[in-house]
Amino acid sequence: MAENKEKKQVQNDEEITENEETKKEENKKQNLIAKEQYDELDDRYKRLLAEFENYKKRSQKEREGLYNSVLGDIILGMLPAMDNLENAMKAECKDEKYKQGIELVYKQFKDFLVKNKVEEIPAVGETFDPSVHEAVSSIQDDTKESQEIVQEFRKGYKIGTRVIRHSMVVVAN
Repeated sequence: MAENKEKKQVQNDEEITENEETKKEENKKQNLIAKEQYDELDDRYKRLLAEFENYKKRSQKEREGLYNSVLGDIILGMLPAMDNLENAMKAECKDEKYKQGIELVYKQFKDFLVKNKVEEIPAVGETFDPSVHEAVSSIQDDTKESQEIVQEFRKGYKIGTRVIRHSMVVVAN
Protein backbone atom coordinates (compact mmCIF):
# COMPACT_ATOMS: atom_id res chain seq x y z
CA MET A 1 0.00 0.00 0.00
CA ALA A 2 2.72 2.36 0.82
CA GLU A 3 4.17 1.46 -2.52
CA ASN A 4 0.90 2.38 -4.29
CA LYS A 5 0.84 5.67 -2.47
CA GLU A 6 4.37 6.40 -3.60
CA LYS A 7 3.53 5.48 -7.22
CA LYS A 8 0.48 7.71 -7.12
CA GLN A 9 2.53 10.52 -5.64
CA VAL A 10 5.18 10.13 -8.37
CA GLN A 11 2.45 10.05 -11.04
CA ASN A 12 0.86 13.16 -9.55
CA ASP A 13 4.25 14.89 -9.48
CA GLU A 14 4.88 13.92 -13.11
CA GLU A 15 1.42 15.15 -14.14
CA ILE A 16 2.02 18.45 -12.31
CA THR A 17 5.40 18.82 -14.02
CA GLU A 18 3.86 18.06 -17.43
CA ASN A 19 1.04 20.55 -16.76
CA GLU A 20 3.57 23.21 -15.76
CA GLU A 21 5.63 22.58 -18.90
CA THR A 22 2.50 22.71 -21.07
CA LYS A 23 1.45 25.95 -19.41
CA LYS A 24 4.96 27.40 -19.93
CA GLU A 25 4.86 26.46 -23.64
CA GLU A 26 1.40 27.98 -23.99
CA ASN A 27 2.61 31.13 -22.23
CA LYS A 28 5.58 31.32 -24.61
CA LYS A 29 3.28 30.94 -27.62
CA GLN A 30 0.94 33.59 -26.26
CA ASN A 31 3.87 35.90 -25.55
CA LEU A 32 5.17 35.43 -29.11
CA ILE A 33 1.71 36.15 -30.54
CA ALA A 34 1.34 39.21 -28.30
CA LYS A 35 4.82 40.43 -29.28
CA GLU A 36 4.00 40.03 -32.99
CA GLN A 37 0.74 41.92 -32.51
CA TYR A 38 2.55 44.64 -30.57
CA ASP A 39 5.24 44.95 -33.25
CA GLU A 40 2.60 45.15 -35.98
CA LEU A 41 0.64 47.84 -34.10
CA ASP A 42 3.84 49.73 -33.30
CA ASP A 43 4.85 49.66 -36.98
CA ARG A 44 1.38 50.85 -38.06
CA TYR A 45 1.54 53.65 -35.47
CA LYS A 46 4.96 54.81 -36.66
CA ARG A 47 3.87 54.77 -40.31
CA LEU A 48 0.70 56.70 -39.50
CA LEU A 49 2.67 59.24 -37.48
CA ALA A 50 5.16 59.70 -40.35
CA GLU A 51 2.30 60.13 -42.84
CA PHE A 52 0.70 62.75 -40.60
CA GLU A 53 3.98 64.67 -40.25
CA ASN A 54 4.40 64.63 -44.05
CA TYR A 55 0.81 65.85 -44.43
CA LYS A 56 1.47 68.75 -42.03
CA LYS A 57 4.63 69.76 -43.91
CA ARG A 58 2.90 69.50 -47.29
CA SER A 59 -0.06 71.56 -46.04
CA GLN A 60 2.29 74.22 -44.66
CA LYS A 61 4.12 74.47 -48.01
CA GLU A 62 0.83 74.71 -49.88
CA ARG A 63 -0.38 77.50 -47.58
CA GLU A 64 2.87 79.42 -47.98
CA GLY A 65 2.78 78.95 -51.74
CA LEU A 66 -0.82 80.15 -51.92
CA TYR A 67 -0.03 83.12 -49.68
CA ASN A 68 2.97 84.11 -51.83
CA SER A 69 0.90 83.69 -54.98
CA VAL A 70 -1.89 85.96 -53.72
CA LEU A 71 0.61 88.47 -52.34
CA GLY A 72 2.47 88.43 -55.66
CA ASP A 73 -0.75 89.14 -57.57
CA ILE A 74 -1.60 92.06 -55.27
CA ILE A 75 1.89 93.54 -55.54
CA LEU A 76 1.89 93.06 -59.32
CA GLY A 77 -1.16 95.31 -59.46
CA MET A 78 0.62 97.95 -57.37
CA LEU A 79 3.86 98.02 -59.36
CA PRO A 80 2.64 100.37 -62.12
CA ALA A 81 1.84 102.96 -59.43
CA MET A 82 5.34 102.43 -58.05
CA ASP A 83 6.81 102.98 -61.53
CA ASN A 84 4.82 106.20 -61.89
CA LEU A 85 6.07 107.44 -58.52
CA GLU A 86 9.66 106.78 -59.63
CA ASN A 87 9.04 108.73 -62.84
CA ALA A 88 7.42 111.57 -60.86
CA MET A 89 10.49 111.75 -58.59
CA LYS A 90 12.75 112.10 -61.66
CA ALA A 91 10.65 114.92 -63.13
CA GLU A 92 11.54 118.56 -62.53
CA CYS A 93 9.33 120.26 -59.98
CA LYS A 94 9.37 123.80 -58.61
CA ASP A 95 7.37 122.95 -55.50
CA GLU A 96 9.78 121.28 -53.08
CA LYS A 97 7.01 120.20 -50.65
CA TYR A 98 5.18 118.45 -53.49
CA LYS A 99 8.36 116.56 -54.44
CA GLN A 100 8.92 115.56 -50.80
CA GLY A 101 5.35 114.23 -50.65
CA ILE A 102 5.96 112.05 -53.69
CA GLU A 103 9.23 110.80 -52.20
CA LEU A 104 7.43 109.98 -48.94
CA VAL A 105 4.74 107.95 -50.71
CA TYR A 106 7.44 106.18 -52.74
CA LYS A 107 9.32 105.35 -49.53
CA GLN A 108 6.14 103.93 -48.01
CA PHE A 109 5.71 101.68 -51.05
CA LYS A 110 9.33 100.53 -50.76
CA ASP A 111 8.92 99.82 -47.03
CA PHE A 112 5.78 97.79 -47.79
CA LEU A 113 7.71 95.72 -50.32
CA VAL A 114 10.60 95.13 -47.91
CA LYS A 115 8.17 94.15 -45.14
CA ASN A 116 6.62 91.55 -47.45
CA LYS A 117 10.04 90.21 -48.54
CA VAL A 118 9.73 91.51 -52.09
CA GLU A 119 13.13 92.13 -53.66
CA GLU A 120 14.17 94.07 -56.73
CA ILE A 121 15.87 91.97 -59.38
CA PRO A 122 19.36 93.35 -60.04
CA ALA A 123 19.82 94.30 -63.69
CA VAL A 124 22.36 96.87 -64.94
CA GLY A 125 25.85 95.36 -65.00
CA GLU A 126 24.54 91.81 -64.46
CA THR A 127 24.63 88.98 -66.97
CA PHE A 128 21.33 88.45 -68.80
CA ASP A 129 19.22 85.68 -67.22
CA PRO A 130 16.02 84.85 -69.12
CA SER A 131 14.40 83.50 -65.95
CA VAL A 132 14.39 86.99 -64.37
CA HIS A 133 15.06 89.40 -67.26
CA GLU A 134 13.14 90.22 -70.41
CA ALA A 135 15.32 91.55 -73.24
CA VAL A 136 13.51 94.21 -75.27
CA SER A 137 16.50 95.08 -77.44
CA SER A 138 20.20 94.54 -77.87
CA ILE A 139 23.02 96.88 -78.77
CA GLN A 140 26.56 96.53 -80.08
CA ASP A 141 28.95 97.75 -77.39
CA ASP A 142 32.59 96.65 -77.42
CA THR A 143 33.17 98.05 -73.91
CA LYS A 144 30.63 95.63 -72.41
CA GLU A 145 30.78 91.86 -72.13
CA SER A 146 28.49 89.67 -74.20
CA GLN A 147 25.04 89.26 -72.59
CA GLU A 148 25.73 92.06 -70.09
CA ILE A 149 22.73 94.22 -69.24
CA VAL A 150 23.35 97.82 -70.28
CA GLN A 151 20.06 99.53 -69.48
CA GLU A 152 16.90 98.80 -67.51
CA PHE A 153 13.54 100.07 -68.82
CA ARG A 154 11.39 98.61 -66.07
CA LYS A 155 12.40 97.13 -62.69
CA GLY A 156 11.69 93.50 -61.95
CA TYR A 157 10.60 92.09 -58.60
CA LYS A 158 10.50 88.70 -56.93
CA ILE A 159 9.32 87.08 -53.70
CA GLY A 160 11.83 84.43 -52.69
CA THR A 161 12.48 82.54 -55.91
CA ARG A 162 9.13 83.42 -57.54
CA VAL A 163 9.39 86.21 -60.10
CA ILE A 164 6.49 88.66 -59.84
CA ARG A 165 7.57 90.80 -62.78
CA HIS A 166 10.57 90.36 -65.09
CA SER A 167 13.00 93.26 -65.58
CA MET A 168 12.79 94.82 -69.06
CA VAL A 169 16.37 95.32 -70.17
CA VAL A 170 18.71 96.14 -73.04
CA VAL A 171 21.49 93.60 -73.55
CA ALA A 172 24.93 94.05 -75.09
CA ASN A 173 25.98 91.66 -77.87
